[in-house]
Amino acid sequence: MGGLSTAAMPGIREEDWRAVHQQLDAQGHALLPAPLGAAHTQCCVRMAEDGVGLHRVALASEALGRGELLYFGADLPTPLSAWRTMLYRGLAPIANAWNDQLGIDHRYPAELDRFTEHNRRAGQDRAQSHLVRLREHDCLALHQRNGGEHVFPLQVVALLSVPGQDFTGGEFVMTEQRPRMQSRPVVLPMACGDVAVIATGHRPVEGANGPYRVNLKHAVSRVRGGERLGLELAFHNAP
Repeated sequence: MGGLSTAAMPGIREEDWRAVHQQLDAQGHALLPAPLGAAHTQCCVRMAEDGVGLHRVALASEALGRGELLYFGADLPTPLSAWRTMLYRGLAPIANAWNDQLGIDHRYPAELDRFTEHNRRAGQDRAQSHLVRLREHDCLALHQRNGGEHVFPLQVVALLSVPGQDFTGGEFVMTEQRPRMQSRPVVLPMACGDVAVIATGHRPVEGANGPYRVNLKHAVSRVRGGERLGLELAFHNAP
């Protein structure tokens, strides 16, 4: 698919995962210490240009935004698939720790293939990982991808274009809704190749009376000029 390089995707050390966990607990997102290299970034760009094996969904409404999503389908190209498996392996303990904080008994399996099998048995077979292509005046509305019985509480996003050179505007934005409080907006500055882990829908926050759940959504603000290409990796499938 698009000739993605067979070179290894960036790896993450155990001590780096601890730092990622701390950032996620504190703010609901974390930049990974190993960004995508130029070769992998350019390969993803070529895949978007070729469109081979990708399912295109056009966005054209205020509710969804404007632009296009390019879905990979069930089989991610190698080594993107192996990288996603590695990321899940590092994020599953964090997801289980969050469930523990919220008093949720469910535990995520250590390996992605077992979690994917749980999805399949629950009728969740629609892959959600995709590229996001936004041109001038396009934007991605606030949204979550948390449908289905088996939802992984974390996902990964990456920027594949150079801010200020390939595009202007197009900031990655998140909102966090806490009980009885106004939504808190967060703008996450990203450079080309940066990779971030974000909460899929909710995360635990320690309060005066113990942990409580906050709701998160994410979006991309309007692109003022040029073309912005991003990547979203999801670990669960949709029904």
